[in-house]
Amino acid sequence: MNAGPVRSMTEAIKTIPTSLPGMLIVEPRVFGDERGFFLESYNERVMAGIGIRERFVQDNHSCSRHNVLRGLHYQITQAQGKLVRVVEGEILDIAVDLRRSSRAFGAWEGVRLSGENKRMLWIPAGFAHGFRVVSEKAHVLYKATDYYAPEHERTLAWNDPELKIDWEHDGKPIVSAKDQRGVALRDAETFD
Repeated sequence: MNAGPVRSMTEAIKTIPTSLPGMLIVEPRVFGDERGFFLESYNERVMAGIGIRERFVQDNHSCSRHNVLRGLHYQITQAQGKLVRVVEGEILDIAVDLRRSSRAFGAWEGVRLSGENKRMLWIPAGFAHGFRVVSEKAHVLYKATDYYAPEHERTLAWNDPELKIDWEHDGKPIVSAKDQRGVALRDAETFD
């Protein structure tokens, strides 16, 4: 039986480069009709075809309400790359390049991810990551390349005046006590 032409590994996915080296916006191919939609949220071969060859070892699911701001988190040892997507609601996802060897060290970029646009964001190891919920609530799923290790977790100040991150506030952000204790970039542990 002939299954038809074999599609290329990258045909099912589109990538959009960002201003930060190695970070990509990923748009999966969505098949929709009157019943709803189908998409492949992860395929190891397809991801390798676009340059994401890391092995994922942990999946996380976060649900937060409007204006919750989580981050900016990273692990100094057992650094995690993350593939982030939103299945319901909308977030402004922020990543800060903490790799001293990068031409973009200390730079940040924000990307809107939503259940509607179905985009994913690949954030390589060496970045701090956080998000603010734009919708009434949001379900955020992300795959991580290393296990959560609280003893290695660090928090970069979400409101560091030197970073000048535009969180697009529409009211006072809801920030955890831990995240309120984040350190400025000039005092943060970073990567080579």
